[in-house]
Amino acid sequence: MIRIACTNCQKPLSLDETKLPDKEVSFPCPVCKTTLSVDKRNYVTGERQHAEAADESEGFGAKALIAGVDNPALRQAAKLIGFMPVVLATAKEARDFYMQEFPQVVMLHPEQMTAPPLESMAPIVSLAPVDRRKSFFILFADNLRTLDGNAAFLYGVNLVVATKDLPAFPQIYRDAHAFHERLYASMNAVVKAMHS
Repeated sequence: MIRIACTNCQKPLSLDETKLPDKEVSFPCPVCKTTLSVDKRNYVTGERQHAEAADESEGFGAKALIAGVDNPALRQAAKLIGFMPVVLATAKEARDFYMQEFPQVVMLHPEQMTAPPLESMAPIVSLAPVDRRKSFFILFADNLRTLDGNAAFLYGVNLVVATKDLPAFPQIYRDAHAFHERLYASMNAVVKAMHS
């Protein structure tokens, strides 16, 4: 069974994956009629990533840090890519948590978007490069374009996602993270060799 929650009303839903085609399907939420999209292929990949992450973190499940405004759709997005969401309201709390846990994914959702730099998130965004490279930073905002590389650079994150694109987030994340891994593969190999 594929378990999801409505991005609008948070109604938990169970879908029989054997009845889903190998492509994205859309359907209305039975409660609030919001259009929901599910791609069985994303779910299977997300489950595999979650299992690998759980193995790496001694069975407790890898964590995704959500810094800023709590949003049920963001928590669901973290779960869909295989991470257990941890929500902290302030960037200072997020930084303290980050320095102890080093989560693989950091999702920034500021209360108010400003021009770069994003002062409200400065404590978590302005980490030392050696610490920052341990995670994949994602900024969620209403007024930015998904995959905008210039905005990502200016805000000091790896990926920018418009909140309207949250239904497609698993695929967006997978593609962006794969590109990021390819881009830094040689540097990571050298760093790993130095520490061996």
